[in-house]
Amino acid sequence: MRLLPILLLTAACATTTPAPEEAPTLVQPNNATYGTDANLAPSAPDAIWRYADHPRGFAELRVPEGKGPFPLAVIYHGGCWKTGIASQAYMAPLATRWQQLGIATLNVDYREVGDGGGWPGSFADWAASAELIDPIAARYPIDRARVTLVGHSAGALPAQWLASAQDADGPIGKRAPIKARAAIVLDGPGDVGAERSAFDTLCQFSAVDPFIGAAPEAAGGRYAAISPATHAPQLAQLLFVQAKLPAPSAATQAALAAGGAKVAVRENVGMSHFAIITPGHPAYIANEAAMLDVLKGGE
Repeated sequence: MRLLPILLLTAACATTTPAPEEAPTLVQPNNATYGTDANLAPSAPDAIWRYADHPRGFAELRVPEGKGPFPLAVIYHGGCWKTGIASQAYMAPLATRWQQLGIATLNVDYREVGDGGGWPGSFADWAASAELIDPIAARYPIDRARVTLVGHSAGALPAQWLASAQDADGPIGKRAPIKARAAIVLDGPGDVGAERSAFDTLCQFSAVDPFIGAAPEAAGGRYAAISPATHAPQLAQLLFVQAKLPAPSAATQAALAAGGAKVAVRENVGMSHFAIITPGHPAYIANEAAMLDVLKGGE
């Protein structure tokens, strides 16, 4: 069995990188890969980076072979923000495929409703995980100017929220946007509040209200605090690759573009929620070149 190094790093000491240690057995509390690995078995991570001391406070780093510097995709899984449905494991085949194509990947797990997540726990995890980017770029051949935030399904929220400035009414208070060049949303919402009904339908249960902590009529300020209409992400590019969810409305796309992003939408009508992230599936193949163009910064 290959032993993996683990870097014990928290947001509070993000500028200090301890010596690598042998990785313990990773906790996999949720379902693994949903069959998304049917065409490609995931590679072993090159390192496990820890951003918090709870069981899900880690991210898997995969680095391509060669000298680099390589673009970095920071990946956030879905699961309707409800623990017991998913973890970072099902995104590992996609992370592996991109690693093979010259993209470094950081595949992040995080808490959800039921294990300390929701408002504000999930947001705290997302913010802390993003603090790994700079020390990883300092240690590995990563091109810091080509970082893309990637989110599947519920992971669309951190992929956009991390790149937006937040005021004191935000889930973890005032914070500056993470420095990222682009974001890719894989069948996820552009505005959680505006697309609440569609996302709940996708999940087949009420997912949004438990995550936010209340319905919009009782917690309008929370929904506004994470809406692009209030805080647009600061990105150069934002690509939506949709399947079960429709394209964000024209109003949402305009709000997302207000921060400077060139917004593009690729709709895959009739495709499944997981086909578009499954390497080797025709729905994934049809969109791979467009995703790589964003990940590589249009080179």
